[in-house]
Amino acid sequence: MITSEIILGVDETAIESLNKAKKIRYAVFCEEQQISQAIEDDGLDTAAVHVITSMNGEPVATGRLLVGEDFTISRVAVLPQHRKLGLGDLVVRILIRVAFDMGATEQIVHSQLSAKQFYEKLNFTAIGEPYTEAGISHITMVHKGDVFGKCAE
Repeated sequence: MITSEIILGVDETAIESLNKAKKIRYAVFCEEQQISQAIEDDGLDTAAVHVITSMNGEPVATGRLLVGEDFTISRVAVLPQHRKLGLGDLVVRILIRVAFDMGATEQIVHSQLSAKQFYEKLNFTAIGEPYTEAGISHITMVHKGDVFGKCAE
């Protein structure tokens, strides 16, 4: 069974859930991709909306939405053994829907270049030129509007 939890801001009751998200992100970004934990721990988690998706009770995917001048989807991660199951798609669609419900007309993602096709399948469009962040090639992408009530395909 697949379930998803949406965390709107982080207070003391949500710390346990945030720690689950951080564990997934640490496994993907720090261990797998060798990104520094100092970069991964950017201090923005407490102001973000988080999604944690679990499979049979085990947290396996996560992402967050930074709400400010822009609505930026970031830190989307799926544990390696759970990829190709549509869980990343589900996380991003939920975050798009949350952003839309909060008044966004578009969402931004600073995608790793290797994930560009993943975001294109979700109707994100590349804007600008590729750049390097944390030693990895990235591209800024934008998604206009909503997912029209769909949270998974």
